[in-house]
Amino acid sequence: MYQKLFEAVEAHKDMILAAEEAIKKNPELGFREWKTHAYLKARFEELGYTVTELGNIPGFYTDVDTGRPGPKVVVFGELDALPCPGHPLADPETGAAHACGHNCQCAALLGVAAGLTAPNVLDEMSGSIRLFAVPAEEGVSSAFREELKKNGTVRYFAGKPEVLYRGLLDDVDIALMVHQKETKGMSCPKGSNGNVRKKATFIGKSAHAGGAPHKGLNALYAASNALAAANAIRETFREQDKIRMHPIITKGGNVVNAIPDEVVVENMIRGAAYGTICDISHKINRAYAGCAAAMGCQVHFQDLGGSAPRYNDENLRQAFKTVAKEFYSENELDFDNNNWGPACSDMGDISSVIPAVHPFIAGVSGTGHGVDYVVSDPYTACVICAKVISGVTKLLLCDDAAYAKKVIAEKKLPYASKEEFFKVKDALNFDQDGVFYNEDGTVTLNF
Repeated sequence: MYQKLFEAVEAHKDMILAAEEAIKKNPELGFREWKTHAYLKARFEELGYTVTELGNIPGFYTDVDTGRPGPKVVVFGELDALPCPGHPLADPETGAAHACGHNCQCAALLGVAAGLTAPNVLDEMSGSIRLFAVPAEEGVSSAFREELKKNGTVRYFAGKPEVLYRGLLDDVDIALMVHQKETKGMSCPKGSNGNVRKKATFIGKSAHAGGAPHKGLNALYAASNALAAANAIRETFREQDKIRMHPIITKGGNVVNAIPDEVVVENMIRGAAYGTICDISHKINRAYAGCAAAMGCQVHFQDLGGSAPRYNDENLRQAFKTVAKEFYSENELDFDNNNWGPACSDMGDISSVIPAVHPFIAGVSGTGHGVDYVVSDPYTACVICAKVISGVTKLLLCDDAAYAKKVIAEKKLPYASKEEFFKVKDALNFDQDGVFYNEDGTVTLNF
């Protein structure tokens, strides 16, 4: 059933592996992946595709039409790298490195594109396939993305919700992508966490730290007390909510001999449901505001709804398992578990409104996002990956797209529309002072 497609992908093996290598050597951060965009676009055009570019941000897509009516399946490949300055292949200026395998995703996407150009491979399929090179999955460079939002370039800080918002997936029925991981064979958990990103600026009053500390208001003490208070809330986290919290201080003061008057704490709250994430975020803000008030300081909150929890469609999990059996033994496959991943991905936003799946494939080693992360088996990570994805598109769209129609008929989505989803996502945003000092001497907390 799949052999013709597999052979078509294999025929472009050298191009696929060359793409992985070229993209790996030119890592770029999210919404700045212009070199990667240009490289992939050129390869697609060499294959005969006409692509639609996103315009003011990197990324493009193209549709492969079978010539017969049916569902549309989108396949994503992520363009961006992430900051990892110690990585051997890190860009010396930006510190960016492909320490997460997105270079392999792009190469695999190119492999799928190449395979679909072979004669007669679409003959038994109905519907269409959208191949989408999408930017900015990694949640980094917040200040840069804030500027993009302020000037109207983007509405959302990640690529997939941005293209969803722009209407570029309005006609898509099913979404697929595969991520490379330090594992064997292939696997797919039931789902994984979503998150809210938090920035809290504690504002005090500067004074000479040795000569007149009593004249100052120590923002660092307010922040450190706030971190301790937030940490004490951890015992209220329920196991089933899968909560993770990991704050950092990104600004701790200006000079050592002055009372710190501005301290910035960034945090991320991860969890299995947006409602729970919102509740925990509310508790953290309460702790921050209370500790700021205790020191006579101010705190300004800037919360931003991050990636939604990712729900892997069960029928799509089984579709990947079916095709993966062509390459792996049963004990190398893990598609029937109830595991829940603690990490986050903007594929969660897609899975909120479109049946989606995000399995993992072997081919890399080291620590994800770490300096020792390498593509140890590029053939598996890229070529086998492309074959599996191609096979799944065939399984979904053959026999008058019977399997795809089953996925659509049995879909279980948390939101009825993208408008409903974005209403919930946007409600997580919060930009306001947390403490008000009233004329009558009382203090009002806003969290």
